[in-house]
Amino acid sequence: MIKGVIVNYRIGPKTQRPKECLLKFPGVESDREASTLVGRKVAWPVGERKCIGKIVSPHGKNGLVRARFRKGVPGQALGSEVEIIG
Repeated sequence: MIKGVIVNYRIGPKTQRPKECLLKFPGVESDREASTLVGRKVAWPVGERKCIGKIVSPHGKNGLVRARFRKGVPGQALGSEVEIIG
């Protein structure tokens, strides 16, 4: 089980997308390593229920990935851990 951290939402100059988050995984330092994670499912645990998402693309050149969640992730999730489930 690989654990990562939710860094931030995907944001623009005037918009914030709570369904898309930027994730950082330890040991992933380049865009090439990050592209190997594309297509995997991630979960943000909330007690018994989980917010399920999917890694859709690498983000930048430093190993961040972009994940799209089915429901929006709440603000208290920023800085917390996610885990790869599939």
